[in-house]
Amino acid sequence: MFGLDKKDTSLLIIVAILTLFAPFILNPFPTGSAMAQFNAGYPDLMQRFVIFGIFAIGFNILFGLTGYLSFGHAAFLGAGSYSAVWMFKLIGMNVIPAIVLSVIVAGLFALLIGFVSLRRSGIYFSILTLAFAQMSFNLAYSVLTPITNGETGLQLTLEDPRILGVSATSDGSIPVTNLFGLEMRSTFELAVGPWAFQFNAGYYLCALIMLAAFYLSIRIFRSPFGMMLRAVKSNQQRMNYTGLNTRPYTLAAFVISGMYAGLAGGLMASMDPLAGAERMQWTASGEVVLMTILGGAGTLIGPVLGAGFIKYFENIFSKINDNVLHSWFSFLPDGMEDAVVFLIHPFIGKGWHLTLGILFMLVVIFLPGGLVEGGQRIKGWLSGRKAKDSNASGKTNPAE
Repeated sequence: MFGLDKKDTSLLIIVAILTLFAPFILNPFPTGSAMAQFNAGYPDLMQRFVIFGIFAIGFNILFGLTGYLSFGHAAFLGAGSYSAVWMFKLIGMNVIPAIVLSVIVAGLFALLIGFVSLRRSGIYFSILTLAFAQMSFNLAYSVLTPITNGETGLQLTLEDPRILGVSATSDGSIPVTNLFGLEMRSTFELAVGPWAFQFNAGYYLCALIMLAAFYLSIRIFRSPFGMMLRAVKSNQQRMNYTGLNTRPYTLAAFVISGMYAGLAGGLMASMDPLAGAERMQWTASGEVVLMTILGGAGTLIGPVLGAGFIKYFENIFSKINDNVLHSWFSFLPDGMEDAVVFLIHPFIGKGWHLTLGILFMLVVIFLPGGLVEGGQRIKGWLSGRKAKDSNASGKTNPAE
């Protein structure tokens, strides 16, 4: 199916089903219940799940296949966002031209940075990409202020020309982003008993693009080009000794990865037409590294899992405060309740980074292959246990 083998087709179908039914899957608890705050099925968060999934998928093409660790991918994310917002300001509010431009601009930017950075490898490559990203971040606040609008960020205004659209709606407000008239903020709500599910147009556009990006990554992984990139990761020096120039392959991987980042940036701006330099900061580059390693670098589904895991922690666990903890442990005696809340307090709310850091350390130590390796171990354990049970219950035939 679509040029994929049975295993990859099954994986793509599973991801498509999970993405399609995400509003149901991510809202397991009834609205108004004590556990409802752990629901993640609201449009803004679901959009971030798939957008950062695209970002991580693209980063994995570079890091997972070639082993080149870039700390500058946030520069391409920011470039894509700025490009999309400028398209909304100058041309119109249709998201397609904005997304296309964001991919093109990010690809050209990646070509420039990759051409210079890939002259070195290892830690030197990582430092070079980090330097370029920080240069871009600082330029956005200084020399490039006419383009980026500095600390305020690039925003839409009523004075924008929008030559193929309208500068203002009939009520005098700024028009919203749309896909040929379908507004990205359009949301349909479905109430089923105590549950409430939201289906957002913007989310499903991002989800379809993520599925296309995921399919493309599978094709890259299984192609001769992908095999060449794995060979670079395995032993680039040996390949150079054979007379094969590996630089065009690594540069192509770098550019493709940058275009994925630009696509993610364009989608972010399409959902919320605002671009700020903070998207180019080194912390954003470090975040996608964490997503990829946590999910499983070099695997197909791992980066998507890692992106969802981190964004869930960021948006759900960061909202837990002392009042919520007191409501959970109200059944305990007062002194014990206060002690438990005091012990947990550093790990929730603004301290969610500490919890994530501890989990990341545990995964790296005990599951070097990330969440994917954890799933494989559980599957192997269950398969082994099932095999033992079948052998124990089977009858032994006497030798003839």
